[in-house]
Amino acid sequence: MSRRASLPGASELFRITSSPALDLPPQAPPAPVEPAEKAKPAGNGRTEQLARSAAPHGSGRTKHDAKITVYVSGDELVAMEQARLTLRAKHELVVDRGRLVREAVAVLLADFDANGEESVLVQRLRVVGSDGGETEG
Repeated sequence: MSRRASLPGASELFRITSSPALDLPPQAPPAPVEPAEKAKPAGNGRTEQLARSAAPHGSGRTKHDAKITVYVSGDELVAMEQARLTLRAKHELVVDRGRLVREAVAVLLADFDANGEESVLVQRLRVVGSDGGETEG
């Protein structure tokens, strides 16, 4: 008698286990997504900042078609993790870092669209120089 275990072959492991006739009926396709508001011409004839598909809030946990890489300092990462843990502990909101960043970006861009020159984004970017360091005076 062999001490080796008898394992099924590849054809047994990868065989079709259901037939189309026995499968559940297909579900109705999801409702079409409402298109984002079209960009309205501004007073100077240019379209407003890009039409924002993420307008008032971030996109949440959905499949995303674009990716960026953002480098943050260790202190920024710790602050983000602390915010994430605080959201979980005190507000019962379980979010990952990606969702946290998407929401922050959505809030910042909404403020920029609404307030332009007086937005938090413009004010902060004026303080930080092009090299990322604080500007003098």
